[in-house]
Amino acid sequence: MPVTPSRTVVIGAGPAGLTAAYLSARRGWPVVVLEADERYVGGLSRTVEHQGYRFDIGGHRFFSKSEAIEKLWTEILPDDMLVRPRSSSIYYRGRFFSYPLRAMEALVRLGPVEAARCMASYASARLFPVREPRSFEDWVTNQFGRRLYAIFFKTYTEKVWGTDCREISADWAAQRIKNLSLGAAVRNALLPQSRRSGKQIKSLIESFRYPRLGPGMLWEECARKTQQLGGRLCMGRRVVGLAFDEPSRTWRVRHEGAAGDVAELTAENVISSAPLREVALSLSPALGEEARRAAAGLRYRDFLTVMLILPDRGAVKDNWIYVHDPDVKVGRIQNFKSWSPDMVPDPTMASYGLEYFCFEGDGLWSSPDAALLDLAQRELQAVGLSSAGEVRDGCVVRMRKAYPVYDEGYQQRCQAIRDELESRFPTLHLVGRNGMHKYDNQDHAMTTSLLTIENIAAGGRPYDVWRVNQDAEYVEEDDSPAAPSRACEPSRSPDRSSRE
Repeated sequence: MPVTPSRTVVIGAGPAGLTAAYLSARRGWPVVVLEADERYVGGLSRTVEHQGYRFDIGGHRFFSKSEAIEKLWTEILPDDMLVRPRSSSIYYRGRFFSYPLRAMEALVRLGPVEAARCMASYASARLFPVREPRSFEDWVTNQFGRRLYAIFFKTYTEKVWGTDCREISADWAAQRIKNLSLGAAVRNALLPQSRRSGKQIKSLIESFRYPRLGPGMLWEECARKTQQLGGRLCMGRRVVGLAFDEPSRTWRVRHEGAAGDVAELTAENVISSAPLREVALSLSPALGEEARRAAAGLRYRDFLTVMLILPDRGAVKDNWIYVHDPDVKVGRIQNFKSWSPDMVPDPTMASYGLEYFCFEGDGLWSSPDAALLDLAQRELQAVGLSSAGEVRDGCVVRMRKAYPVYDEGYQQRCQAIRDELESRFPTLHLVGRNGMHKYDNQDHAMTTSLLTIENIAAGGRPYDVWRVNQDAEYVEEDDSPAAPSRACEPSRSPDRSSRE
């Protein structure tokens, strides 16, 4: 029989958290959202405003083969979703290459000698692949060959993760660029669209939807509609304790504000999109030693964006540029006017976001804003997108725990935590990228919440949310006839529901 919860507490107002809250409120359930940030909703998918200029933190294309997610975006923001052309490039050794790679263009720009070496390396990789690829380096080398891996993957990936590609799990490569190979890139470059197989590789999509004033526009509207339906949104409230009372099967959720004031909520269900490490270590009664040790071993990568405003010289039309040059620290550059012209209030101006990947507390993260603004201006000049003295204004935004790290052993650690949570805390529901320590896209994070609400309504776990972005082959390529409508919607999982 369907369950009507007495109260649901959602931790975090990012895409996963707000999706869960909105769907709960739409069902008429009492729901409270606790968000640590005092000003912004949307998490990594927020839009930051500075002097009337709007900035997308991380870059967010709104594209999904799940009809449920596409409909939800339209329901939340029916009148302000633009259709934008996808345009990205790679900067390497003073040259720009289209991304995703257009094989012929890349080989021509590399020159005949380097092109021949790349093709020979690719042929060698196809003839003698690494049989059991364990690392990112193994997986990408199998797909593209060692030379193209070194040129177009190694430097950027090591900037993002701050570690050697041989120490990054092959799972990350398989999830992000699944089924995309040099052969696929060649076919995509040479064949007209009408003659392609009909499969769509997400890395190769040609257009996407985008909120007129950035992704935060959608999540601000989602928060507004949640409150309109009776939900509560508490900003500037950080969860500091999760205590579960087994006899009553209720939660006491302790949270504090910036001034140090502490309050408590009771709930029947807790939906958490907060970092798994923090949640697992804050539980009472505490997890067992093995699970706590596993939680302490989970790692995260942080990043910061330096936003610069300068006259528009038409230097670039791309949404973003991946910087593979090892001579600069910047990893990616966003061109916000290309995302949406309305994000730049003065049509004579341009605004760029230079993304730097780091660990909280390291030298880059701890640099004063003035030093970071100076670094970004110098590096924007180094890649040929500005001249000295052009920058008029800028600001810095730091984002903690932006990326869960897929290092060796992360799967075993997550499984150890999950096993104990599900056996001891059945009404604690993990959703989203940080909540599940999974490098999911925005639509997958939303799908975990959509299915979690279905599970709560059913009074069990008929859907295994951990299979989102595992069964959903569309992530990079789908060959299932049902993909357009159910790609993000795993089938019921009898083996797991029978354990409830």
